[in-house]
Amino acid sequence: MRTYELVYIFDTALTDEQIGEKLEKFHKQITGAGGEITAVDQWGKRQLAYPIKKKTSGNYVVVQFTAETEPLPELERVLKLDDDLMRYLIVLNEGEPTAPMSIATREPRSDDDDDDDDDRDEED
Repeated sequence: MRTYELVYIFDTALTDEQIGEKLEKFHKQITGAGGEITAVDQWGKRQLAYPIKKKTSGNYVVVQFTAETEPLPELERVLKLDDDLMRYLIVLNEGEPTAPMSIATREPRSDDDDDDDDDRDEED
């Protein structure tokens, strides 16, 4: 079994109940083949980086699951057939669970090499 992460971008015209029904249908594909859903994180409505089907925002849902590789092609086929699913991405998950984070709210990176800037000034 391998750990995967699946990101859905649903049309914003869908209600939360409709998204829940679609998630249940998609997740049955995973669990029916012996997989297990380990986490579901609904990020809500987000601005898209570029328009998709003339839409500028979408409802994001991130799911982590464990499964064998054999059921993934069938899952992708089912995802492709859903008209309300604007985009999806399945990747191997090799790290920490994802969380919605804005660049504006994230903590700045700590640069341990602050002294290097002073060394450059002395060389000039």
